Parts: sequence; structure tokens; C-alpha cells
Amino acid sequence: MFRWKATAALAVAAALTLTGCAANDTGGGEAGAQLTLGAIIAPTSYDIGAGAEYGNRSPFFQAVFDTLLQKNSQGEIEPWLATAWEYNADNTVLTLTLRDDVSFTDGTKLDAAAVVASLERFRDGTSPQAATLTGKEFAAPDATTVTITQAAPDPSLVNLLSVAPGLVEAPSSFDNPDVSTNPVGSGPYILDTASTVTGTTYVYTANPQYWNKDAVKYDKLTINVFDDTTATLNAIKAGELNGAKIADNNTISEVEGAGWTIESNELDFQGLLLLDRAGTMAPELADVRVRQAINMAFDREALLQSLQTGYGTVTEQVFPRTSVAYDEKLDSTYGYDPAAAKKLLAEAGYPNGFTLNMMSTPAFQQTFDLVAQQLADIGITVNYTDPGTGNFISDMLAPKYPATWMALEQNPDWQLINFMIAPTATFNPFTYEDPKVDTLISTIQTGSQSESDAAVKELNKYIVDQAWFAPFFRVQGTFATDPNTNLEFWPTNAYPSIFGFSPKN
Repeated sequence: MFRWKATAALAVAAALTLTGCAANDTGGGEAGAQLTLGAIIAPTSYDIGAGAEYGNRSPFFQAVFDTLLQKNSQGEIEPWLATAWEYNADNTVLTLTLRDDVSFTDGTKLDAAAVVASLERFRDGTSPQAATLTGKEFAAPDATTVTITQAAPDPSLVNLLSVAPGLVEAPSSFDNPDVSTNPVGSGPYILDTASTVTGTTYVYTANPQYWNKDAVKYDKLTINVFDDTTATLNAIKAGELNGAKIADNNTISEVEGAGWTIESNELDFQGLLLLDRAGTMAPELADVRVRQAINMAFDREALLQSLQTGYGTVTEQVFPRTSVAYDEKLDSTYGYDPAAAKKLLAEAGYPNGFTLNMMSTPAFQQTFDLVAQQLADIGITVNYTDPGTGNFISDMLAPKYPATWMALEQNPDWQLINFMIAPTATFNPFTYEDPKVDTLISTIQTGSQSESDAAVKELNKYIVDQAWFAPFFRVQGTFATDPNTNLEFWPTNAYPSIFGFSPKN
């Protein structure tokens, strides 16, 4: 998170934008010598000011750049380039202490001035997450200290420094004419530009000067980009890969049949965004009973089976299992009950139902057909419009429609709030505001940890009760590894950390 990041909000466009072709390299050979991975999307630019992303593009950047902080296999934040960090009393200044033994691959020193320059480049650039650093000021009081000053507390900042906004690029490379294709970082690998075919095959060799040699398990890394699931499956069966992102869960049985191991997490949810909660475009949606009736219209288990072959978990909340806000009980707030839904609509003044305008796109036609069918069963007629290739997101955010189906990433709490709940959130295009929600958001931002935790729990329950959304299920994100490869799969990213792979023998 669109990106946001290269994950769920790009789901609508993904079928049209994936690039690449099948791999030619093999993953065989001496243990630890080579790791060959399959990806579903290529980087647009290695320049962090222009194209830095995590999600499905993360391995390309993680190979060549370090982040200030790192996430372990449990998703917990750990020291990396920064060995320590602490806030001031009002959480408006974050102070980072840096390692003093790190150099970029061009020989220049990675110090506080370089980190500040890199953070500023990301903030002022066009990367999808550049806005996450808007308004933040960076300073280097000395060679190993960086301060980040912000007007108000940002509970997501420490997490951001472990993903794309925390990537550190060598300032000496900023003006290089090939900065977008020849990255200079301090990461575990160096891109072999001579062997790399942009958009298709990316070849890396281990950085001989890397400061954390124990973390590097392979001498060579190759990432091949595939344009369809068949190409990925063929490469798996041919033994050309050690690990691969599985974009289509319907192929899991074939992948397992090849002797591969499946690892999974759940990062994205699919469902309806009931955007016009004030009823400015669709007056019916202003009544909470209508929104609740819509939630009761969906047989989530049947949808999960039909659309994801059962790979995922039904849910009625937009906060993920990894959130302190998550409450398993909320996932049974609205049972599948068309009769009760019709009764609620009648109580709201719509005994004969109403017509709801939404978007559709051919890439997800089965989903849209099922949504229309289930809403029709409670008396709501869906009037679909296809906005055309490339316009789905822009028309949603314009906003041109009161509700829509969507796949979105379940971000960490503060990012999620500012992604789809806060009045200024990207996916709150009607800027809908609720005084109780505003108060809870303020507490989450400025309260103590215990106050914040309590507030985010209350916020989650409130928006479920108020039916701000109608989630269907969390989608299983799947990654597969061959019999010779171990993997600890991040619970918080679409693609594994390159540090999570190791040879079994």
C-alpha cells in the first residue's frame, strides 16, 4: 500500500500490470551457494525517492539496501542500522543511534548525514509511501545520531523505519544517471547489472563487506519475475526455483504435489467499503440499519470457498489478527441471515429495497456477480458500471460511487486508521467523520500505551457495530519453498524477508 504498497489495493490492477517471464536459472547447486526466487512483480525504480516499495517488491530493495530498523520472523521490531531508539516526553522527537561500522558498496561511509539525506529523499520523492514522512524533519547532531521531529505523535513511525521509508540509499549515488537501475546501498547483496534483465531477471552477488555476515546465507541471489501463475508452476515443477510467491491459491495442490512446502499469512481482506456513510450520494447508507443489513446479506463461508477455494479466514473486522484491536468475537457480529436483513431494511424505510450504484471490472467478474446476487436476495439491486482499465481506484477515490468491492491491506493500527478510517484517510473519500471516532483516534495518537490499546480496541468494535465496512474474508497469502530450503515467513509482509531463507543442508 495504491501504494500505498504493492499489495491488496493493487489487486484490481494486478492482472494487467504483472511483468516478466519464466526463469532460466536453476536453483540447484552447492548448499548456500545460490538462492533463486520467483516474484510476481518487478521494481519500477531502485531509486528510493522514485520507486521504493515493500509488499511484493520488497526483496529487490531489501537485497541492496538496509533499513534503519528490522522486523524479525514474528513481526517484532529489532535493531539494524540503528542500534537504539527512543522518544522524547511528548513523542514528537525520535532519536536513533546508528552503527559506526557500515559503509555503502561504493566505499562511502554510512553515517547520520547520509541517513538524513536518504530520509529526505524519500520524503520529498514520488515513492508510493512518500506521504508517510510528510511534515517530518530530520537532523544529524553527530555522526551516529539521527533525530526525527514531527508536529504531532505518529504511532506508526518506528514500524515505517523497518520498511520502505527506512531504506537507506547512498547519497553519492543520487545524481548518477543510472540511479534507477544500479542501486548503491549497504545491503547484503550487490546487483549484478551485467547479468540482470530489467523486468525479468535480477541477479545479485553477496556483499563481501556486509556488516552482518551471519545474516547472509547465500553467495548469490536471483529473483525471476513471472507474468502468470502457469509460468510460476512450470518453474517449480522444473526445479528452477528454491522459493516462489504463489499468486493463485488454486495451484497449491499442484505445488505441494511437487514436494514443496507451503507457508502462509493473512495480510489482505476483501469485502465492501460502505464509503458514503453520511448518505450524500446514496441516502440509504446513512442509516446504520441498512449498513448492518448489507453485512447480513453475505454468506462469507460460501464466498471464501467460491472465490478463494477456502484459503483464508472469514472476518467482519478490518483490523488484522496481529492488532491489539482484534477481537475474535467481532467476527460473528453479523451472521448470514437474509430474512433478518430484509427486516432491518423494512425498519429503515426500505421494505422494497433500493438500487445501489457500484463499480465492477472484468478481472474480478465472479466476485461482482456473487456480490450482486447476495444483495439481490435481500432486495438491493446493484447497478454496476465498468469504469474502464486503470480507472477503478481513481473513480473510487474521486469519489464517484457510494460503495465498492475492494481488496485492502490490513496495515498496522495507526497506518490502517490513516488509510481507511480517519476523516483524511485515502480510503475515506467522502471524508466521513464521527465525533466518537475522532476522540478515539486522538487517544490512540497521544495517549499512554495502555490508553492507546484500549482506544483502538473500542474503535474496532465501534466501526463493526456501526457497519462502516462489510468485510468478507482475509485472503491467504502463500509462499512455497523447495525441499532444500527453510523459510521463516514474515506475518506482516506479502513477500518473505530475504533473511528468512536458509539452506536445509
